[in-house]
Amino acid sequence: MKRLIISVLIGILLGFMTLAELGCGGLSTPSGPRPTGPPPPAAVPNFGHVVLVVEENHNYSEVIGSPDMPYLNSLASQYGLATQYFANTHPSIGNYFMLTTGEVTTNDDAFSGPVDADNIVRELLAAGKTWKSYAESIPDPGYTGGDSYPYAERHNILSYFTDVRNSSTQVQNLTSFSQFTRDLDAGQLPNFSFVVPNLLDDGHDGPLTLADGWLQQYIGPYIDSAAFKQGGLLIIVFDEAQDSDKTHGGGHVAMEVISP
Repeated sequence: MKRLIISVLIGILLGFMTLAELGCGGLSTPSGPRPTGPPPPAAVPNFGHVVLVVEENHNYSEVIGSPDMPYLNSLASQYGLATQYFANTHPSIGNYFMLTTGEVTTNDDAFSGPVDADNIVRELLAAGKTWKSYAESIPDPGYTGGDSYPYAERHNILSYFTDVRNSSTQVQNLTSFSQFTRDLDAGQLPNFSFVVPNLLDDGHDGPLTLADGWLQQYIGPYIDSAAFKQGGLLIIVFDEAQDSDKTHGGGHVAMEVISP
């Protein structure tokens, strides 16, 4: 499984993409006796909002079963865990683009954009859906500049798109992570939330124990919220494995799908 599946999943769950549009519907019925087997699955529900959190640079085996990430592993034991999920490339930026455009736009972590390819923001807006990118340590709301440690531009991938940069309205959806808590408390989360921890809290520069504590402190309240219980979906995924793992391009990584 490749990480484009996340964009597809978001599209289906938010109701702006169907299985038929993916070539999964409209199958002809073969002649002859109908084969027996399990009944077809129920229709995929539309969720009111999807929250995607991207962590950094650890192999599946470093995360799942690790004593350094008890909270993430508790979620894995209760909800959905993809056991055969792989990143597409090394380093980080190509995976972030694959998550949001379906293509590896560049493998240059110093790339500064802009990007005019079709992307998840464009599709959300076309479908009348709302979005925000909640980036921890971003210098200012609407910021589309370079790195400002511990903020990393390449991790706030929606900031590269012309649909965002060229719109005085959409660029304001590049906001701080503190706004996520305020929007959650006010019942005002958008349909799609892209959550970007900083380099210390996403496992890139800080230890996994710090990343795990951050998830419990700041994402745990979302799981406990009425918003989550009434049509919420949370996806937590690692962008790539360690550089030494090049399986399927970017290595074996953990991806959890969490929903009531």
